[in-house]
Amino acid sequence: MAWLPRSRTPMTSWRHTMSRRWTTWAACSPHWTRADMREVLEELDAWRKAGEDIAVATVVETWGSSPRPLGSKMLVTRSGKMAGSVSNGCIEGDVFTEAQGVLKSGEPKLAAYGVADDVAFEVGLACGGHIEVFIQPLGGEHERLIEMLSRDEPATLRTNLGSGETELIQGAGSDSELARRDGDWFVEPFRRQARLVIIGAIHIAIPLHRLAKLMGYRVTVIDARAKFANQERFPDADQLIVAWPDEGLRQIAVDSSTYVVILTHDPKFDLPALRSVLKEDAGYIGAIGSRK
Repeated sequence: MAWLPRSRTPMTSWRHTMSRRWTTWAACSPHWTRADMREVLEELDAWRKAGEDIAVATVVETWGSSPRPLGSKMLVTRSGKMAGSVSNGCIEGDVFTEAQGVLKSGEPKLAAYGVADDVAFEVGLACGGHIEVFIQPLGGEHERLIEMLSRDEPATLRTNLGSGETELIQGAGSDSELARRDGDWFVEPFRRQARLVIIGAIHIAIPLHRLAKLMGYRVTVIDARAKFANQERFPDADQLIVAWPDEGLRQIAVDSSTYVVILTHDPKFDLPALRSVLKEDAGYIGAIGSRK
């Protein structure tokens, strides 16, 4: 991985602070769904164009039961807008208040939430857990990260929780690497967005493409028949390719973040698709077949 030009921005003008708040975790959704920077790009783009001052809150440490995994994000503007989540609604109100203070002072802050501090009984988390949230103003590295994500380029953002220094690195490491705390550094890999490639615009492909979008995939539909592969039938598809499967696959970059399903159940479509995709490094290849 190579360093991006001017990617290091030390922040030595502020004094690092830690806010600790302990409470019994209140009713929150238990689902570990992550809201990372990619999921709030639409709001970020609109707020940046409107000239909003924005704070970024990131879950950087968890112990025990935690409503959100590491790297989950929440955005707060000076005017009071919010996007994303760090706890499925448990501590968002308090994080919002802390973020307003960060925007006013310009100084990042590390806030901790858990069990048994009377100071924070108004803030709730799910039982037996503890999380730390790093809150900082949106900076230059975030701006460049947003640009890279909009181009679906892999990157790694490193934030020093002691000094406030941030670094943006090209590439995101191996597929198994997740957001993690590494000493004083918080490391966030952002890989290319997972893509589902559906070959065969048949009837079951319609609910499949909708489900894939709900799960956060980019969806490409390939079929040589324009009367099937069209926007009317696949309104949520990111890309529609009217071509034979092997020709269509050559128009996209198939890598380990690409998942291919072949639904045509017709040898004249299936075989060219399989011959083509088996030469690539796809993360998953599936095809409809008989039991025999």
